[in-house]
Amino acid sequence: MNEQTFHGVFPYLVSPIKDDGTIDSAVLSRLCTDLIDKGVHGLTPLGSTGEFAYLNRKQRRDVVETVIDAAAGRVPVVAGVASTTTGDAVSQARSYEQMGCSGILAILEAYFPVSDESIFSYFKAIADSVSVPVVLYTNPSFQRSDLSLNLIERLSRIDNIGYIKDASHNTGRLLSIMNLVEGRMQVFAASAHIPVCVMLIGGVGWMAGPACLIPEQSVRLYELAGRGQWREAMDLQRRLWALNQAFAKYNLAACIKGGLELQGYEVGSPLPPQSPLSDQGIAEVRNALNSVGAL
Repeated sequence: MNEQTFHGVFPYLVSPIKDDGTIDSAVLSRLCTDLIDKGVHGLTPLGSTGEFAYLNRKQRRDVVETVIDAAAGRVPVVAGVASTTTGDAVSQARSYEQMGCSGILAILEAYFPVSDESIFSYFKAIADSVSVPVVLYTNPSFQRSDLSLNLIERLSRIDNIGYIKDASHNTGRLLSIMNLVEGRMQVFAASAHIPVCVMLIGGVGWMAGPACLIPEQSVRLYELAGRGQWREAMDLQRRLWALNQAFAKYNLAACIKGGLELQGYEVGSPLPPQSPLSDQGIAEVRNALNSVGAL
């Protein structure tokens, strides 16, 4: 297994798409460079914020290639792999490792119901196909087939499945996961959780779209938690939470892209049939960014 460990702030990157359907590599590269300069600990293309479900194979590959080139080895790149078929997911994972990714974020898409044993086999096949660390991603709000605690415990015994990002809104579930896996798997917070609370109970960082908009504040939050300065961390967390509340009301990719547009990144709108951020949404995101000094 690759011995690299992941921790800290990993922004879920957007996927800027030009009118002709190609990836706007210049904008994405600039965003990656700026995020690294502001102290993030890694980059995650093709997460939920990256609209992985709306991109074709070439677009996904071009996004990953752009991020790897922009990172230039300065921070790990953990690329999202998602499919309705095991064979396609394995093919993606192998390809991204060969391109130079430091890890794989494994996501299961499903149309028909999938049994627990089939879910286990899907994630095991991805892990067996690569040598880099694998991060499990579970989001019951969007995924037809979720990972049960029993499945997570079983998967934690596979050598290179070392992390999970659980977006269940249930912090108690995260503590249950930590107790079950007994250190074999580390937990990242999602934007659905209060990151400082997740780090208090033993989480190792935050993988989420909002970190694209507030990288310096997110890194500061992580550092305060790492030093055990919980009072200061919670003071900062309270100020940042208004941004999460705005995201909860609207399409996540639309919110992050809308916020980045306000910050001067021409990332465009989400791919149809998703809708761009409404005027009211833009106003709310602007106010939230202003309140934390991110505009």
